[in-house]
Amino acid sequence: MAAKKYWDGLKAGAPENSDLAIMGVPFDGAVSGGRGAAEAPGRLRELSKKISPFSEEGHDLRGLIVYDRGDLVFVHDWESYYAEVEEAAFALLQSGSTPLFLGGDHSVTIPLSKAFARYYHPEPVGMVHLDAHSDLMDMYCGQKWSHACPQRRFLEQENTKIENLFLVGIREFEAEEVAFWKDNPELGLVTARRYARDGHKAVMEEMVSALRGLSAVYLSIDIDILDPAYAPGTGTPQAGGLSTRELITLVSDTMRRLPVKAVDLVEVAPPLDSSDLTSRAALKVIYEIFAALVSLKGQ
Repeated sequence: MAAKKYWDGLKAGAPENSDLAIMGVPFDGAVSGGRGAAEAPGRLRELSKKISPFSEEGHDLRGLIVYDRGDLVFVHDWESYYAEVEEAAFALLQSGSTPLFLGGDHSVTIPLSKAFARYYHPEPVGMVHLDAHSDLMDMYCGQKWSHACPQRRFLEQENTKIENLFLVGIREFEAEEVAFWKDNPELGLVTARRYARDGHKAVMEEMVSALRGLSAVYLSIDIDILDPAYAPGTGTPQAGGLSTRELITLVSDTMRRLPVKAVDLVEVAPPLDSSDLTSRAALKVIYEIFAALVSLKGQ
């Protein structure tokens, strides 16, 4: 799938000479709510044909070189697929370009972040998790690979520490997750209510302070961090979330202020959407990620 066909106006390149490498992971077999996230990579690409290659502030994105690897389609069993996803992600990291992974449900972060931690090992790595849910379950619905478990799996990697995990937008918990948070006060966790109360600037300063000193951070964006008014097309929507304006600003500032070396965007479910509202919100975030990379490239 050539980059020039999608991501209209951006330059296409090979992995080793691109600023950004895109890979779709169209898997939604680990959801506990509505399905449909497997269709997101294809829908996002299709809608990208209609997006102007300029940031929301008018910055030209046409100098960004993008390699689109296409989708890694689920064929075999779950374990084999995750191993394939991990190796494909590791190869993109080796290319030197910044990977952008399009899910899929949030379980795909498990093999993706495992590849990330492995690539940077033994250097410590951090995670910024933007979500309505903390995803700190050790097991959910009898499965350690559930979309409720990616951050527990991330913390199992040798070069991760709980103080290097920072969660924003959380507003639904399971009892096990509340207990885990209380038992680990060094965990950075900002609920959606506290984000609204304290404001963006204060939360950004807390995040930057918590992850200071790291040279590699993984940014994981679950679209359900948004209030369903802005993103109805997702499997487990939760009222009381961020606005699209707040998320764009949060992602843009995270990209610019932290050493983000890989990003995923998950849980967009086109079959559950209305007028592509959720997909278009996701694309707006993606294009501001592009803008941040162009800005950093010019430094």
